[in-house]
Amino acid sequence: MSDKPESPESDASPTSDKPKKRGMPNVVLRFVTAGVGIPIILWMLYVAPTWVFSVFGIFAAAVGASELAGMTLKGARALQAWLIAATVAVTFVLTFTPSADHLMALLFGLVLTGALSVLVQPDPMSQAGWRMGWLIAGPLYIGGAIAAIAKLHHLEHGGTWVVLSMMLAWGSDTGGYFAGKAFGKHKLYERISPKKTIEGAVGGLVAVTAMAVAVRTLWLPELSILEAVILALVAGAVGQAGDLCVSVIKRSTGVKDSGKIIPGHGGLLDRIDALMFTAIVTLLFTRWVLGMVGELPSIG
Repeated sequence: MSDKPESPESDASPTSDKPKKRGMPNVVLRFVTAGVGIPIILWMLYVAPTWVFSVFGIFAAAVGASELAGMTLKGARALQAWLIAATVAVTFVLTFTPSADHLMALLFGLVLTGALSVLVQPDPMSQAGWRMGWLIAGPLYIGGAIAAIAKLHHLEHGGTWVVLSMMLAWGSDTGGYFAGKAFGKHKLYERISPKKTIEGAVGGLVAVTAMAVAVRTLWLPELSILEAVILALVAGAVGQAGDLCVSVIKRSTGVKDSGKIIPGHGGLLDRIDALMFTAIVTLLFTRWVLGMVGELPSIG
């Protein structure tokens, strides 16, 4: 997660006198990207037909799968294509079909084809087991998590449930950053993410708890304050762990960012690593605790 330190000799290199390529500052680029992206997301959540956001989720799953495939299946183009296609299939089935038979066929088919597809490119044999694992687990990891975001949108007040899951992810990240800057002394998980601290993690949970209570008070009366607090603490903590999971993948594959599709932010997985986990927890909470059931969108 942290940037690699610059070489001590970099300032003295012969190329140091060459004019550096200048572009938009990264902070400004982030704000510009957010300024464009946020209205589009809100339009899909609150104005467009429900199926629009669900179809967008399938596109996002394809992007996330391509980033995961690029990190874990380097050089294996055929296997990368299979992982992307399988992820799209998983996302579609989980988002649009309620049948248990469809889900069973999906799981069995994923295990079968994921295991067999590694025979297409078994070399290097020392990594064949690694590739087989990602071909089976990758589509479930990306497709299942993004389908959870889409299925939140199928609920009553679905747009607000999605926004809440986003706040539980990104609010924890933002609150943790400022709390860590102000109070951080003890490393949370130094081997995986050297900059994260225990104080920052706690600060992030405090921030999302306040956000969840505010959202409940303004827009989600079906939640009690106690339920909002419990959801915030559980989803916020799991979201922080989800952030660390993507950090593990990136560190183990030797990359800094999962991709470059979002200007100023890196890859899609860099931005939704925590959201994928907070969405799953939020969806399970609405189903198992609140007893809510969504309606599948119809296209047309």
